Amino acid sequence: MTIDRTIAPEFRVINSVHLPDPQTYNLDNGTSLHVINIGDQPVIRLECIFEAGNWYEKEIGASFFAIKMLSEGTLTKTSAEISEAFDRIGAFTEMTHTADRIGIVVYALSRFLPDILPLVSELIHDAVFPQKEFQDLKNINIQNLRVNKEKNAYLATTAFRAKLFGSNHPYGQSQEEENIMSLSIEAIKEHYGQFVKNGKFTVVLAGQVTENDIKVVNEHLGTVNTESQISPVKDVPQPVYANVEELVERPDSVQSSIRMGRKLFNRHHPDYFKMLVTNEILGGYFGSRLMKNIREEKGLTYGISSHLVTLRKEGYYMIGTDVKKEFTQQTIDEIKKEIYRLQTELVGEEELQTVKNFMAGEFAGSLNTAFEVADRQKILLLDGLPTDFFKHYIEQIHATTSDDVLSMAVQYLQPEDMLTVIAGGK
Repeated sequence: MTIDRTIAPEFRVINSVHLPDPQTYNLDNGTSLHVINIGDQPVIRLECIFEAGNWYEKEIGASFFAIKMLSEGTLTKTSAEISEAFDRIGAFTEMTHTADRIGIVVYALSRFLPDILPLVSELIHDAVFPQKEFQDLKNINIQNLRVNKEKNAYLATTAFRAKLFGSNHPYGQSQEEENIMSLSIEAIKEHYGQFVKNGKFTVVLAGQVTENDIKVVNEHLGTVNTESQISPVKDVPQPVYANVEELVERPDSVQSSIRMGRKLFNRHHPDYFKMLVTNEILGGYFGSRLMKNIREEKGLTYGISSHLVTLRKEGYYMIGTDVKKEFTQQTIDEIKKEIYRLQTELVGEEELQTVKNFMAGEFAGSLNTAFEVADRQKILLLDGLPTDFFKHYIEQIHATTSDDVLSMAVQYLQPEDMLTVIAGGK
């Protein structure tokens, strides 16, 4: 049979997806264990998640170094011995840090869970923070920071967040060399003691999980008493950023990184789904209006995108691209032109349906593995969203109309409400 490749294959519009519900257990000490028991392969991902990010630290960097140092030594093991213990069973470990949370993540074959849990428990309860490893980690981060500060994209993004939220705000702060140098081991130990060793945490176990696995988790993570902790109030003045243009000059740079945007909202807001569709049309995917105009028609950049960034307490909107210095103002003008089009012209039905179909397919395609499903469920569990939030995701996307898109653009995408940061020059 000969296939006529000039005819596009038929496709079916995705109208719904099934997202398996997690099973939730309370361990003996009150710790919540959420199990996503799916998948055809005998693998698991264990996560211990602590509400202990930037919001909870007394000194900038304490939460980052506290979690990164967990695997650098315990009461009974050196850093090398910890690595060897995980390597012996083929486990991969990761220490994660965000402004909101920190966590321990372990990937392994399901049958090795009984071997993993004693190691994880030891990291949580018996970390010792050796001075040499602490200094080594400081030096590594200082070197990484120096490299990053040679990149326009890094400078633009950090300056954008600092101007948007304030440089001392948990969402606006970034590591600086002086902060790293002055950070004391005592501050890190205090953060660890209050929010990790003795703090409450959440356990998420995804993959092929048995009833016996749940018992083993309880034996190792459900026996130590934990205490609740309260996020300290961060009294940070709200900066004025609307209609501000910030320039981070780099005279030797031939390119500029542009960041435009504003504070917005997170997933709890009633306009969240409508704004997702609006963003997708403007700059959310490769066929977006910004890509067609600024990359394909004008040739000003290799890529431009926009993002609706959702954090636990707030959210923000950001458009980003890199261009030659001499095209900086022209690119900004073209961005504003595309925003104005969204605010004054209804999106055509064909374009709108294409975007909806793309978003539905992309969402459905992001749920192929147990770990991807767990990532979605974690958002619901940790941010207190309704359990059917993602079950109605595609329904909400398809319900968005051209009038909704115009309304969102008028309400939330006024250029005079936005901050513009340029790293490089004009």
